[in-house]
Amino acid sequence: MNEKSTCTSCGSADLRVFHRAEGVPVNSCLSLETREEALGFPRGDIALAFCRDCGFIFNAAFDESLLEYSERYDPTQAFSGTFNRWHLKLAETLVERYGLRGKRIVEIGCGKGEFLTMLCELGANSGIGFDPAVDPERTRVPEQGEAVFVQDFYSEKYADRKGDFVCCKMTLEHIAPTADFVATVRRAVGDDPNTVVFFQVPDVLRILEERAFWDIYYEHCNYFSAGSLARLFRQSGFSVQAVGRDYDDQYLMIDCRPAEAAATTDALAEEKDMPELRRLVEEFSSLLPRALEDWRSKIRDFRSAGKRVVIWGAGSKGVSFLTTLGLGENEVEFAVDINPHRHGQFMATTGQEIIGPDRLTRDNPDVVIIMNPIYKQEIQADLRKLGLEAEVLTT
Repeated sequence: MNEKSTCTSCGSADLRVFHRAEGVPVNSCLSLETREEALGFPRGDIALAFCRDCGFIFNAAFDESLLEYSERYDPTQAFSGTFNRWHLKLAETLVERYGLRGKRIVEIGCGKGEFLTMLCELGANSGIGFDPAVDPERTRVPEQGEAVFVQDFYSEKYADRKGDFVCCKMTLEHIAPTADFVATVRRAVGDDPNTVVFFQVPDVLRILEERAFWDIYYEHCNYFSAGSLARLFRQSGFSVQAVGRDYDDQYLMIDCRPAEAAATTDALAEEKDMPELRRLVEEFSSLLPRALEDWRSKIRDFRSAGKRVVIWGAGSKGVSFLTTLGLGENEVEFAVDINPHRHGQFMATTGQEIIGPDRLTRDNPDVVIIMNPIYKQEIQADLRKLGLEAEVLTT
């Protein structure tokens, strides 16, 4: 496939490809019912390009036709108490900050509907969510307010579905025509300055700084810093009210309102990150090989000592961790996940079975590698309840 030669955020041709990965699975959160399907899963390539003009990072080799977003796609974190407490706090904060009571709410990329349902319940709001991965059997009727779910991608055809509050969480990083999509949202929200637009995406500065290769995978064709995210929204006709980080600095969040024309207000302090971006991009290329070898060496040592190794977290991070390091069942036996809808399925490309925590009492591991350190305390508590004393590592 030909690689894109211009930035999909600002249109600049001043790009530098600084990271490549070939033959990676094109989906990492699909339900794969057999090991054969997992081992033969379709693959694509990653070519991360850094725009020297706006700081945006994207996969120049991305082919959206390879992806599947359907009821089989299940990235939910809603089975974690840690995540749910944070999620509820975020919903409560937004309801209070923007007076979301008796309002119309639109959520783009609503997943299984958990967040929209919370917003509707907290403020007796009327909500509509769009996502091809909506599963009617897993959505919940709000105790107050109402929520409607549309099993489809959000697009221009839904522009008549107006909202006082428009949110889009952990979705923009999946959308290849980046600027075109934000422009679509801008046209849809209209010019009412009271309309609030809220987006949440992963923070690329953390990924680069930590050489977090497990957070680079095919579905994520876009990678934002605070600056590149704010610049995208300003050029699309939004006034940026705030931009910041949350969830142990893993997530970026931006609050906007429609502006009369492309906004030219001064950048917020959090946005002035181009020097840091340039430095981290340069360091990533040179330091990543050492990070990969460190992990491979750890796994080899565990296996040489006859230790049984599992990962905890069978979503995108787990798939990327295993495939990037080339770890099959001989190196890592299982992937553990608390989402019961994943149990008995298999990891894309590497083929490990996904099991629930209770299975660990039978398949007693010596080493548990946690895919997201924010869940370490929760997972350690689960291991103690199971009477297990495995060594715990985090990415």
